[in-house]
Amino acid sequence: MDDYTNPDTFFASLREADDADDTSRNLGQVVAGSLSSGLEVRLDRDRALEDLAVGRYVVIDSRNRLFFGMITDITLDNTNPAFAKTPPDLSDPLLREVYLGTSTFGLVHVTPMLLINMDGEKKPQPVKTVPSHYAPVAAASPEEVGLVFGEEGKGRDADGKTATYFHVGEPLDMEDVKITLNLNRLVERSSAVFGKSGTGKTFLSRLLLAGVIRQEVAVNLIFDMHNEYGWEGSSEGTTSKVKGLKQLFPGRVVIATLDQESSNRRGSNPDFTVTLGYEHIEPEDIEMLAGVWNLSEAQVGALAVMRRRLGPGWLKDFMDDDWVDAYQSKDEESEKTTTGIKALAADLGQSAQTLIALRRRFEKLRRYAFLQEGAEDQVHRIVDHLQAGKHVVLEFGRYGSDLDAYLLVTNFLTRRIHQSYVKRKEEALGEKQKEPRPLVITIEEAHKFLEPAIAAQTIFGTIARELRKYNVTLFIVDQRPSGIDSEIMSQIGTRATLLLDNEEDIRAIFMGVSSGAELRQVLARLESKEQALILGHAVPMPVVIKTRPYDTDFYKAMGMVDEADLRPALQRNTNEMRGRQRNRLE
Repeated sequence: MDDYTNPDTFFASLREADDADDTSRNLGQVVAGSLSSGLEVRLDRDRALEDLAVGRYVVIDSRNRLFFGMITDITLDNTNPAFAKTPPDLSDPLLREVYLGTSTFGLVHVTPMLLINMDGEKKPQPVKTVPSHYAPVAAASPEEVGLVFGEEGKGRDADGKTATYFHVGEPLDMEDVKITLNLNRLVERSSAVFGKSGTGKTFLSRLLLAGVIRQEVAVNLIFDMHNEYGWEGSSEGTTSKVKGLKQLFPGRVVIATLDQESSNRRGSNPDFTVTLGYEHIEPEDIEMLAGVWNLSEAQVGALAVMRRRLGPGWLKDFMDDDWVDAYQSKDEESEKTTTGIKALAADLGQSAQTLIALRRRFEKLRRYAFLQEGAEDQVHRIVDHLQAGKHVVLEFGRYGSDLDAYLLVTNFLTRRIHQSYVKRKEEALGEKQKEPRPLVITIEEAHKFLEPAIAAQTIFGTIARELRKYNVTLFIVDQRPSGIDSEIMSQIGTRATLLLDNEEDIRAIFMGVSSGAELRQVLARLESKEQALILGHAVPMPVVIKTRPYDTDFYKAMGMVDEADLRPALQRNTNEMRGRQRNRLE
């Protein structure tokens, strides 16, 4: 990391390439452009247009200023519009050489991303100007790209702050270059992984979470909807399995489950089972289901009235047929006594039809074995694990395919854990060592929690807007970013986006991004798997990567020792110990 913070070393690497007369990287020169729309670069006649692709990096040297940019579009151009109507005869090799590169040529559209002033502080800065006419443009070298993004490990960023860099992939056609994320900045604000189904969202998410665990920059609470993060997960497009976070970090990850039977069947060996008590359910927990249950305003309002009038046992009583049938209400004026749902409605000041409709909705809750009367409060148990530095993965088992169950449990636990963090943070009164550990909460199907109609009222919207005020941020995994409230999207600090083909989703990704119009072309041309566009708080500039493989090499990099390596290691240790004993005896 010293090379990154040492400008002399950085610029020496650039000059060495010039001194060696390395013309193979030269692309062309700037011929037009603007700060808002980007630069037009005319290619040299000996540069093959077919060798270039959107997402590649270039450097532009202009009057002691070095611009880093990305190719965002490639076009054909000519000096005579008539060539488009009546193409010249190129059968003669001489004429072909005359026309190609002179009368007809390639144009590359480059979006400037970073600027380094060689006469100033010599550190990457936002671009606020453009290079001069005919400034030379060259393909960025692996060393230049690597120095901009930093080396894997702990160090300092361009502002001198402590940074932990984690390898997430390689730039296109630069297999030997590691693109890293600043994990400290990743967890400073809420972040997200977006992409259509089947593009590898889960693999990239698991990779990023593994980095957070490995480098201990925060603790994670992962709501594992499809049982992919805990013990093992499915390999994309195959029936084989990959190791989950518990296998990679057995001493740091705790698996909880809503469905003990399912977890045992899959061999995940959970550490404890999570149950929710009926008496702990509050109206705010049910309100999250208003969208999927199609609850009216009157029905939502009735929830609060019932809780206030019936007490903590309101939900269990309301679902109990015998209790409702026996409920009595007496009209003092007529001294007439009624029983059942009409009596309850009269006492609550609600319509009987409203309560009948609510009871029909609540019937689904009877099928949830994790809902029990008198169940132990699991929130404190989860918080204790988190504050001890343990990462908690909550598996949903068979309930993962039930969106109602996922919304109910995720909202229930998040609301209470956030309340615990708020209390602990306020009790610390600015004493850093007493503050709760930074927490990242991972949620899938996030648009269900953050859609515009409810985002302002949900705990997830609150967390996203707080920007880690209480040491809690979100890690969102979703395939429909267009379904997320625009205000929440603007608060997402880092966005890793795999292929999307829905125009509204693509538009949502670049909301509030200054170079969004140009980057849309890059995103639209990603391959269907293992390629992602990363932009935002954790990277110095937008980058297109081929994602790092999640394989045995990755397992070893995370510190996991393969069983095949254990026996030789044991033998080496045994031999070493015997040698020490012999030396002592001699």
